[in-house]
Parts: sequence; C-alpha cells; structure tokens
Amino acid sequence: MNKEEMTIAILQAKSQSEKSWEEIAVGVGMNSVWVTSACLGMNSMKPEFAEALCETLDLPPEVGEALQLCPHKHWDKTIPTDPLIYRFYEMINVYGDTIKEIIHEKFGDGIMSAIDFSMDIDKEENPAGDRVVIKMNGKFLPYKSW
Repeated sequence: MNKEEMTIAILQAKSQSEKSWEEIAVGVGMNSVWVTSACLGMNSMKPEFAEALCETLDLPPEVGEALQLCPHKHWDKTIPTDPLIYRFYEMINVYGDTIKEIIHEKFGDGIMSAIDFSMDIDKEENPAGDRVVIKMNGKFLPYKSW
C-alpha cells in the first residue's frame, strides 16, 4: 500500500467512524495537527503510533505499515484554488517578508525549522465571529559560517 492508498483508507474509516481528528489523535496519543498530517501522507509514524491509529479506526495492518514509510513531501507549485489554503498563500505573500525581517532582527540570520516544529489550531469563540487561532512553534536554526 502506498501513501495515497493509505490516505484514502484512513479518510474512509474516519468518515465511517464519525470521529474528529482530535478524537483520533487522542487514540494515537499525539497532537491532532501532526496526526492529521501523517494521515494525509506528509509525515511518518513510529510503529506504536501507527498501530494505535489502526486500532482507533479499525484499519488493517497494511495501513499501519504505510504510515511508517518516509513520505515524499511535495506540493503543486501553482497558486492554490481552495479558498482556505489560498488565504494562507495570501498571508505569506503579504506578511512573509515582515515575518522574515522580525525573525532576523530577533534571532539573526537563519530559519525556523519545520522539522523541529509543532502547531496547534484552536477555535476562539467571539461575538463578532469565531476566530481561528494558529500557533506555530519551530526551532530557530542559524546559518553556519565555515
């Protein structure tokens, strides 16, 4: 089973179970953003987490084996058309240079890791309209001189 087939199987099982990503993550014992990313094929799981996910969604062992494979992290380089994803693209285009300037001012020349990284997505209820709260936490990696 490859990552695409794995993702289809997981999404079908999720739909049938009517479990949220948060409920699935509790069954796995990991953060819901990371679990969702692994289920969509962008991260690999250690055997114990893959097994827990398969138990949580009643999936066969071959799904767990595919979850453990190293992913090929790729994406279409065209402008996204899904409205939610497009807004992130738009945010990076509008605020990307600002984020870079502030990170460099506070930390120096380097990058924020997407490997040593965590993310939380929460809902904040607000009378003027509910808010999406996204917290990204990545290790700063300075560029090395040699």
